[in-house]
Amino acid sequence: MKKLKINFKDLILFEDDDYMVINKPPFISTLEDRVEAINILTLARDVEPDPQVCHRLDKDTSGVLAIARNPEAYRHLSMQFENREVNKTYHAVADGVHHFENKLMDAAIAKLSDGTVKISREGKPAQTYFTTIKNYKAHTLIKCNPITGRMHQIRIHLTLLKAPITGDETYGGHPFFVSSLKRSFHLKKMTDEQPLMKRMALHAHSLEFALLNGEKVAVEAPYPKDFKALIKQLESNVR
Repeated sequence: MKKLKINFKDLILFEDDDYMVINKPPFISTLEDRVEAINILTLARDVEPDPQVCHRLDKDTSGVLAIARNPEAYRHLSMQFENREVNKTYHAVADGVHHFENKLMDAAIAKLSDGTVKISREGKPAQTYFTTIKNYKAHTLIKCNPITGRMHQIRIHLTLLKAPITGDETYGGHPFFVSSLKRSFHLKKMTDEQPLMKRMALHAHSLEFALLNGEKVAVEAPYPKDFKALIKQLESNVR
């Protein structure tokens, strides 16, 4: 994959003296890791001396991410996450046609040694609400509201509902190919068709929390190009 060129300031959706809320691009880690030199935390240090990321998004997940500019702001938002006072909304495209209306999945999650998770009574409690936004021919756009913040929570809960996220092959999802919708789709000779999205179709759409002065702020993150392209293809083939 080509090297990412990112100007951190271009990612900012909201900022004040205490917080920066950004639209995280896909394919970049939230925190420092041993593999990639570029991550959100190091990029944030280009504009802020001591930023602290208040929560995490998976590397392949795009969307809204809050960063504290000072220790007091970090503690303030961390307590809101701990007390489940932060409203988080994700959008996911799932394989299959599903009709969810504020459907609660309450299923404990346990981490596995390979970096994935499973549903287990011995795991930590996890709850997510799901509501269908729109049905397509063979996919569904779903609003996901996690109450807890377990690793891979939305992904494994949707798999349990037999609605795995499109492109999430770790948990049973299938890549999306344009040829599955367009019979007239032709490739150049001697080439294999590539999936429209090179990742799972999961986007952190909005985040609502209280600032230090008690004022509530709600920040929405627009879809990135690949998610928009997937929705456009699905819209052209509505049931």
